[in-house]
Amino acid sequence: MFKSIFAKYVTAFMVIILIGFALLMLIVTAIVGNYSAQTKERLMDNAAEVTRVFLEEKAADASHEDFAHLFDEYSEEQLERVLTSVSVYDSDLAVLISDISGDILYAVEGSESLVTDASESNLPPAVYKTVAVGGDFMDTVKVPFAERGLLIRAVGVRNENGEICGIVSVCSSNLRWGDTIEDLTKTILSSALLVILASLIAAYFITERTIAPLRQMRTAARDFASGKFDNRLSVRGKDEVAELAEAFNQMAESLENLEKMRNSFVASVSHDLRTPMTTIAGFIDGIRDGVIPPEEHDHYLEVVSIEVHRLSRLVASLLDISRIQAGDRKFTMKPFDICEMARLILISFEKQIDAKHLEVEFDCDEDRLTVLADHDAIYQIFYNICHNALKFSREGGTLRLRLMATKDKKVRVSVYNDGNGIPKEDQAHVFERFYKSDKSRGLDRSGV
Repeated sequence: MFKSIFAKYVTAFMVIILIGFALLMLIVTAIVGNYSAQTKERLMDNAAEVTRVFLEEKAADASHEDFAHLFDEYSEEQLERVLTSVSVYDSDLAVLISDISGDILYAVEGSESLVTDASESNLPPAVYKTVAVGGDFMDTVKVPFAERGLLIRAVGVRNENGEICGIVSVCSSNLRWGDTIEDLTKTILSSALLVILASLIAAYFITERTIAPLRQMRTAARDFASGKFDNRLSVRGKDEVAELAEAFNQMAESLENLEKMRNSFVASVSHDLRTPMTTIAGFIDGIRDGVIPPEEHDHYLEVVSIEVHRLSRLVASLLDISRIQAGDRKFTMKPFDICEMARLILISFEKQIDAKHLEVEFDCDEDRLTVLADHDAIYQIFYNICHNALKFSREGGTLRLRLMATKDKKVRVSVYNDGNGIPKEDQAHVFERFYKSDKSRGLDRSGV
C-alpha cells in the first residue's frame, strides 16, 4: 500500500487533514455548545422571570388555595398573551404554570411540541417540592407529559405576604441548539471534503514533479548498469530535486569520461604490451630459426633486453597504481636535499639533452634546500616531469629547472621547456592517469 511516494504523501496529507478538522470540530462545537447552553439558560431565566413578575402582580392578595381561580376571563386572555410572547423566545421553550402541589394549570409551548396534555398532568415531585420551600429548580428530569426528559427551570410566585402560591416552569428539550451545531458540523465536513480534494490534487502535482526526475534516474541507472553512460536528466527549477538531477548528470558525465579513459587505457596498455612482445617474439624466433646470423645475435638480444625492460617498467607502473588505489602504498617521510636530487636527475638525462642540443638552465635559491617528504615518490614525480619535458622539447630549445623557497616554508619546483605545450582541450585531463594527448603516439612511442 505504501510502496509509492504518492501513496505516502496522500496518506500523510489525509491523516493530517482529518486530525486537524476533527480537532477543529471538537473545539468549535465545544465553544458553540457552551455559548448556546449559556444563551438557553438566559432565555429560560428571562422567560421564567417575566412570567413570575406578571403573575405576582395578579396574585398579590391570593393564597395558594385560590391561585387556580385567580384569573377571570380577561386576566386569562392576558396570561395567554404573556405566555405566548414568552414561548416565542425560542421554538424549543414551553411555559407551565402550576400550583404548589404541582398540578399544571396552564401550558403554552413554541412551534416544537415538547409537552402533550400538560394541563392534565403534574410536575415531578422534585420540582414543586424544591420550589415550595423557597428554592429555585434547574435540572433535567423525566416528566409524564413529554416523550423525553426535559430541562426545567422553575421559580415560585409569591403574594404580597411573601408566601409561595404558585410555580412557573420553563421547559426545554436541551441546553444546546441542535440545529445550529448540526449545520456547523455539516459546514466543517463540507470544508474538509473540499480541502481533501484540493490536497489530493496538490499532492499529485507535487509528487509528480518529485517522482518524474526519480523515474528518469532509475532509467538512467539501469542504462549505466548496462554500460550506457550517455543518458542525461532534464533539470528544471532550483530546488533540491533539481540539484540532485544536476549532480546525477555530473556523475553520468564523470562515468562516461571514466569509461572513455578506461577504454583508451586498455587500448594503450594493449599497444604497449603487444608492440614489445611482438618485437621480442620476432627476434627470438629469428634467432632460433637461423634467419638472424650468429654475428648479429648480440645486437638483437640487446634490443630484446631493452624491450623486456620496457615491459618491466610498464608492469611496475601498473602495480604501483594498483597499490596506490588499494591504499597499500606507504610513504616514508624524511628530510633530504631536493636541489641535489634535481642535479642528479639532470645528470641522468645527459645523453638525451646532448642528443637534442638543449640549453639547460638550473636556478636554485640556495645550494641546499632541505624538504621533508618521501624521497622515492618525489624522485619519481620529478623524474617523470623532466622526462616529459625532454621528450617534447624542440630541437635546440631550452630546458629550465627552478627551485625556490616560499614564505610558507615550502619549496616551489618548476620545469620549463620550449615544446608545443598541452592543447587547451586536453589541459583539463592533465592529472588523469594514463591520459595521452598524443593519441597517435607520433611524438611519444615509449611512454605509458
